[in-house]
Amino acid sequence: MLKENFLKWRILMPRNFKEALLFTILMCGMMVCGMSLWNLLILDWTGVVPFAWGHFFQGYLPGFVVAFLLDMLLVGPLAKTIAFAILHKVKAHDKRWAKILAISGTMALFMVTFMSLYGLVYNGQSVTLSSYGRAWLTNVIMALPLNFLVVGPISRFILGKLQKPLPGEEVVENFEDDDELPTII
Repeated sequence: MLKENFLKWRILMPRNFKEALLFTILMCGMMVCGMSLWNLLILDWTGVVPFAWGHFFQGYLPGFVVAFLLDMLLVGPLAKTIAFAILHKVKAHDKRWAKILAISGTMALFMVTFMSLYGLVYNGQSVTLSSYGRAWLTNVIMALPLNFLVVGPISRFILGKLQKPLPGEEVVENFEDDDELPTII
């Protein structure tokens, strides 16, 4: 029973625009928080800049706004298009877990790509192939596990607690029928 409930909350997905907006706010908020702390700690550990909470609070809101806009306007639609193309190619589009892995993976890689550039520009660093490559590698190392193991499950848990059954449903999700292909995830 416990394992079944654990698996159910981890695989919830947004079903409409309102839920997608909430999920995006949760994901962006927690990912920007985690990645900001990660980058500030890396700068501290390497002796570049000592860690200061003021740096975190100063950069959080602009980072969140950029991440949110990227997610909603560019990265989200692009990543979902690519993820669904891959899922159809490998004939796994009917599996909820495959959708989540494909979308979360492509989203994380694209967000690391854009937000690494944003971080360099925001902090006044020169953008060279070398500096960008280091920033990208530093970020991808943390972003993937943070996304898959912490932020994604927490966001899905919160989404599951807030979701209400759709008209005609007795429960929020029908986990026996996983053949849907939602237009908003």
